[in-house]
Amino acid sequence: MHMAIVKGPFQITGSVSGLSFYTRRDSDKVIMRTKGGANADKIKKLPQYEGFRNQQKEWSGCTKLVSAIRMALGGLHRAADYNITATLNGVANKMQKADSESEKGMRPVLLSSYTHWIAGFNFNRRQVFNSVLGVSLQSEIDRDALKGTVSFPYINTATDLQNLRSLPYFRLIIALGTVSDMAYDANSSDYRPLVPEIHGASFVTESAWFPAVGVVQPFELTVEMPERLKAHLQSAVSVLLTVAVEFGSVGYDGQPAAVKYAASGKIVAVG
Repeated sequence: MHMAIVKGPFQITGSVSGLSFYTRRDSDKVIMRTKGGANADKIKKLPQYEGFRNQQKEWSGCTKLVSAIRMALGGLHRAADYNITATLNGVANKMQKADSESEKGMRPVLLSSYTHWIAGFNFNRRQVFNSVLGVSLQSEIDRDALKGTVSFPYINTATDLQNLRSLPYFRLIIALGTVSDMAYDANSSDYRPLVPEIHGASFVTESAWFPAVGVVQPFELTVEMPERLKAHLQSAVSVLLTVAVEFGSVGYDGQPAAVKYAASGKIVAVG
């Protein structure tokens, strides 16, 4: 299968004579790819496709880890202005390939060994979090207590807030989530979380809505997971602390309501 960007006058999506045309949210270009290649039966059986089969198996482990990361973000990935799933899949695959000891096709995905690769991960390319909210945050994860805290300093909206759409309100949100390392299970021929009980769990705390004109005094947001989950905390579990700034307008009920695609976020700490 081959893929290319269509630069001519085409304004179509769908399939035409063995070609597929489609668009992506993070691009205004039409992408073309050809259909075809070896059929599924050959890929499953022929020895020359063993490498491809191993890649498919391992990729499953990467995508399952990233699915849990998205859940651990507590819905704050809605702030993204590009496809963060594809980028995180690539990071997970890099973690997997860092294992030089396990057999190919069965290499684990150990987020707990590479937490620094996603700490500071931004959900935005056009409106990066630190440029939208231009103040220094203090963030802390109390791993044993499964508790996360973000301290926000004095915010002067005239100088510290980049409100590109000039919306009347904004709020700050934090999420604490947990993700287990993934390992290949030979019995099921599939990847499984080592600690399924806490895999992809998340809890969220939101500030009040603030006027987007004026100042906000220093405050703190804290989120803590319930006791029932703390019993499952192991070294194979990573704890993610995420923050987002979300802008809003007056909703149907006269109260502030979030505006779609008017937000920015990042993973501020992983422990």
